[in-house]
Amino acid sequence: MLNRDNLFRRREEQGALFRRREEPGTPATASAAVSSAAPAPSPAAPVAPTPAPAAQAGDERKEAKLIVGPDIKMKGVEIADCDTLVVEGRIEATLDARVLQIASSGVFQGTVAVDVAEIHGTLEGELTVRKQLVLHATARVNGKIHYAKIKVEEGAELSGEIGMLDKAHSAHAAPGARPVRAANPAH
Repeated sequence: MLNRDNLFRRREEQGALFRRREEPGTPATASAAVSSAAPAPSPAAPVAPTPAPAAQAGDERKEAKLIVGPDIKMKGVEIADCDTLVVEGRIEATLDARVLQIASSGVFQGTVAVDVAEIHGTLEGELTVRKQLVLHATARVNGKIHYAKIKVEEGAELSGEIGMLDKAHSAHAAPGARPVRAANPAH
C-alpha cells in the first residue's frame, strides 16, 4: 500500500526541494540532489550527497538543448554553452551556440552567432552563421546577416545588410563579411 505522506508531501517539504541542503560533516559547497519522485528522508536518516550528473556519465557530455516553448517569453538573457536552441515562443537575447532552430511561431530578437540556423519564424537583429543558414518559406529575417552558405525557399523574406563570410573567417565571427544590400520585396 502506498504511504500517503510519500505521495502528498507537506508544504514545508515541498519548499525544501528547492533549497540547498547542507549536512554535518560535508563541505559547504556540496549539496544533496533531491528528486521530486523520491520519498522525503526522515529527520534521523542522513542524506548522502548524490554525484553530479557529469560524474555519473563519466567524461561524456550530452547535448545541451534549450527549448523555449510556444507560450514562453524571455527577455534580456545571454545564452552560452548551448548546443541547440529551439525557439517556439518569443525571446530577446544574445546567443552563441551550435544550432538555432526557430519554429514558424517563434520570434528571436537580438544577436546570434551559430554554426547552423534553420528558420521557419522571425529573426530580427544580428545573425552570424558560420556554416549554413536555411530559410524556409515562412521565414522573416531582418537585420545584419552574415553566412557561409545559405539556402532560401521561395516565399522567405530576407532584408537588411546581408553578406557572405569569407572562407577564412567562416569559422569565426563576421568581421570578414562582405556586406550586400537587399531590399524587402514584400513592401
